[in-house]
Amino acid sequence: MKKIGWGFIGAGSIANRFIKGLVQVPDAYLAAVASRTYDGAKSFADKYGAKVYTSVKEMILDENVDVVYIATPHTIHKENTLLALNMGKPVLCEKPMAPNADLVSEMVRTAREKNVYLMEAMWTRFFPVMEKVRTWLNEGIIGKVSFVTADFGYSTPEDPSSRLFDPNFAGGSLLDVGIYPIAFAFMVFGKKPNRITGLADMTSTGVDASMGCTLGFEGGGIASLYSATNAETPQVAYIMGDKGRIEIPSFWCPKEANLYIGNNLEESFRQEHEGEGYQFEVMAVQDDIRAGRLENELMPLDESIAIAEVMDALRKQWGMSYPFE
Repeated sequence: MKKIGWGFIGAGSIANRFIKGLVQVPDAYLAAVASRTYDGAKSFADKYGAKVYTSVKEMILDENVDVVYIATPHTIHKENTLLALNMGKPVLCEKPMAPNADLVSEMVRTAREKNVYLMEAMWTRFFPVMEKVRTWLNEGIIGKVSFVTADFGYSTPEDPSSRLFDPNFAGGSLLDVGIYPIAFAFMVFGKKPNRITGLADMTSTGVDASMGCTLGFEGGGIASLYSATNAETPQVAYIMGDKGRIEIPSFWCPKEANLYIGNNLEESFRQEHEGEGYQFEVMAVQDDIRAGRLENELMPLDESIAIAEVMDALRKQWGMSYPFE
């Protein structure tokens, strides 16, 4: 089987994490890297025997690049993605796909017009633990799901010079980590919410330091979600039904899930893996490309748009917009 060559746009922290998953996949390899700084790209590329480019366009054109991974700040995801799509190269774009739903919609529209593969890198979906959770849900073991709760918070000093706190770079907890619990609720209920309410505490720079939101779903079901850059949280998700519940520690990169019937532990599923677990996402993308699919079944493009619409609606309630909007 021919190995699939990956071209990275960006060589920063997320690229350095992602590559550790990619090298776990036998039929994947890093073919080329392009970054804002040549030294950064060369240092990254040299570790893995890849070509280095100063031009993103030239990197995408490299005949050994079969799929492009976009690991740049999310304010330039659209620019990078459209360039690759218009050149006919499949794209895995880091999340959030873009800072708002209009931009995400434009990216999706282009992918569909060009008949080129595109996926938002919602890596959480592809862990074996999440596959097990979906099996439990599909089998109806915990009954009708009525409530989901998930949190993702960490504490870091406020730094106006950091991308995380800069409105010009779409900073704040919502887009950085709030997308995880929101996407998790989408996965559990299998639809977009029809009721959205939320509150946020803001930083001095005008982005959200923390946010709490409640999503309601047609036919019943409520999700209570929280994200923060100013508080350490358990980072646990719960799915509660009329017969039992599912608990997922570190739900955004899970190694275990526990199934309770009533208050009794019925089953505990644990799956160890090398590194953080980005390899499962890599394998899913490669399976799609080999099968000729243009989007992923577990992370469809319409859902990426819907998740962005939820985040837009929350920001509108808070009166929070980015300078470029």
